[in-house]
Amino acid sequence: MVRGVWAVLRTVSCEGAARLKSNLPRACRTEALRHRSTYEPVTSGYRTISSKARHLRSAVRMPEITDNLDQKQVQLLAEMCIVIDENDQNIGADTKKNCHLNSNIDKGLLHRAFSVFIFNSEDKLLLQQRSDAKITFPDEMTYLTRIHYKAQSDGVWGEHEIDYILFMQKDVELSPDPNEIKSHCYVNKEELKEMLEKGKRKELEITPWFSLIAETFLFKWWDDLQNLKNFIDHKNIHRM
Repeated sequence: MVRGVWAVLRTVSCEGAARLKSNLPRACRTEALRHRSTYEPVTSGYRTISSKARHLRSAVRMPEITDNLDQKQVQLLAEMCIVIDENDQNIGADTKKNCHLNSNIDKGLLHRAFSVFIFNSEDKLLLQQRSDAKITFPDEMTYLTRIHYKAQSDGVWGEHEIDYILFMQKDVELSPDPNEIKSHCYVNKEELKEMLEKGKRKELEITPWFSLIAETFLFKWWDDLQNLKNFIDHKNIHRM
């Protein structure tokens, strides 16, 4: 279980991707079957799983290990994620639970995720501190690029994702779900750099994927928020 880890807004399941009024490529909009927002509303209806995906699911089923976890988070583990190959091609779907078990990740199970970086009119970045209940770490948006990474949360749970990076600058009203978000704040560049340094010293917990993005790409994007088209790269997947 991840305790109070800091990150930007995250989604991994397939629900409602069509509701993102963004410049995502058509293939992404079509394949993102059921994509949840930060507050994870649940809807029904996802594409029939291909024979390849069904074979994958049968190979990765695990015994029940959720008895001591938050019950709302356990229910969310039944949501379906988009299962993909190393080239981000949709090969079916599997549960959020299966997609985040290290035992399955070690066998190559990979899913699609979306990270939303929201900046206000003062060019400050919105961060969320994940709820202690977490099991692992519409307006225009700019889809910049994709990042492929793998990280363990603990001995049981982890992440293995190709993550679509979305940027938006807008003053938004916030109504966080306390089961998802413990706290939130806006930070400027210097404040974030200080947080990252504290993370390196183990004084603050920051999700590994956010640290990777911040150290590699974030600040050059942040320096030029009005010209993000200069950084759009839909062809490459950055392996990290």
